[in-house]
Amino acid sequence: MKLLFTPARMLAGVLGGIAASAASGQIWKLVSGTKEAPDATDRDHGWGEVIAAAALQGAVFAVVKAAIDRGSAVAYHRATGEWPDK
Repeated sequence: MKLLFTPARMLAGVLGGIAASAASGQIWKLVSGTKEAPDATDRDHGWGEVIAAAALQGAVFAVVKAAIDRGSAVAYHRATGEWPDK
């Protein structure tokens, strides 16, 4: 059963990354009023805006990753009675 945990967790991570990307884009749009968050090399945006966008994206990805990792571990525990080891 532990053999199935790793691929399932990896798939959940990929789907979570897609969801986190969409969520951070929507949050940035609400916060800034612009369509997309600036890239680090975007000439038209200053340091503050670039750093704020990166911090927002990092926070959203960290929260989604933690939720997926915890949810996967709890689901595995409920299904098998064992806590998955890393």
